[in-house]
Amino acid sequence: MSSTSRKYRRTACTGLALALPLAALAACGGGGGSDASAEAGSGKGTISVWAHQGQKSEDAALQAAVKSFNSSQSKIKVELKLLPGNDYTKTITATDPSELPDVMEFDGPTMANFVYNKKLAPIDDYVSAKTLDNATDASKSQGEIGGKHYGLGMYDSGLGIYGSKKLLDAAGVKYPTSVDDAWTADEFTAALKALKAKDSDGKTLDVQEGNGFATEWGTYGFAPIVWSAGGALLKDGKAEGALDSPKAVSAMKTFQSWKTYVDPNTDGNAFAKGRVALSWVGHWMYPAYSEALGDDLVVLPLPDFGNGPKTGQGSWAWGIGADTKNAKAAGAFMDYLLGDTNVAAMTKANGAPPATRTALAASDLYKQGGPLQLFADQLAKPCGDSDITSSCVAVTRPVTAGYPTVTAKFGEALNSIYGGTDPKSALSKAARAIDQDFSDNAGYEIP
Repeated sequence: MSSTSRKYRRTACTGLALALPLAALAACGGGGGSDASAEAGSGKGTISVWAHQGQKSEDAALQAAVKSFNSSQSKIKVELKLLPGNDYTKTITATDPSELPDVMEFDGPTMANFVYNKKLAPIDDYVSAKTLDNATDASKSQGEIGGKHYGLGMYDSGLGIYGSKKLLDAAGVKYPTSVDDAWTADEFTAALKALKAKDSDGKTLDVQEGNGFATEWGTYGFAPIVWSAGGALLKDGKAEGALDSPKAVSAMKTFQSWKTYVDPNTDGNAFAKGRVALSWVGHWMYPAYSEALGDDLVVLPLPDFGNGPKTGQGSWAWGIGADTKNAKAAGAFMDYLLGDTNVAAMTKANGAPPATRTALAASDLYKQGGPLQLFADQLAKPCGDSDITSSCVAVTRPVTAGYPTVTAKFGEALNSIYGGTDPKSALSKAARAIDQDFSDNAGYEIP
């Protein structure tokens, strides 16, 4: 397996399915209509659970949770089925709702499409109020449509810039210490120039180029530039005027100008080996970077393009199949799964920020004073997917059944811009394509 393949697999398994072809969802069969409603059932008997196959440590944590649940009581038996991670979303997409399990895991941005296609039911009546209340606001933003919750996660995700204190100091670059004093875009550019002057090949930044920009990494990693500039991928259900606004175009021109400073990172070790001083990536690289740099590692927010620094958020979540005949039992299992013991075990296995309040506060990595406190601070200021103001930080990718088209077209535009295409032309082309798709599908309205 190549280093790029390993990177894709690690990324998809530790909090984000960044390489999955979400665009395959866009053409899925007839959605709309009335809200899917699961049957409550008796709250007893055998229920089926599907999950994506991740890292061995993640799989072991989930299998242990199921085993513990089954042994803790005698009313409900869970039968767990792990499906290959790279095919998981396609499998859910291709499966008729009547054949889906009672409980299923899904990648956060796919949720609205599954609701639209009647594959997920609201969970509000079946998970406890305690479970809902303990979910972080950011996690609930990802899982909510029209005041109903369709999913809750065990973990979330964090995005920022890792820095080498030694290289930053050597170049005389002052850097942020919290999300409240993020670099402006101009200050970030100035930092790159100062670092270049001290760098043998002038390449001072890693942006995980090997992951590709026309992938979910492109949207997750770089839509925050658009949001921070005051733009949006969608505004009131339309992309034109939001995605290609003058502020978004200007921000993308700045992003384009950074290419001269980027190390292609073909071996995946540009930052860990000290070839670059800065790496624009997520929480999943912390274990490798911490091991390589030790106390020299600093964690920084993304730059502020005028509307405050922004970050992506969201990850895998759990929901109840729309055709289940035993939603009470499904909810009881979700309550157990989202308890502190299981959330702590899973996030220890994959290093992601816990998506429950109590587990997050207790996490050695993410608690106040922990090395990844920045990511927790960002998630504590959620924007949701529409009210993106200067006072919030963590933005949920658009919660719409048309998201596969949104991310595909934005990724294509980003890739073109990085390759030298005029940002205004690329963003306007993407906006027109998104709006045409939404028009063709009646706005992907979910009742």
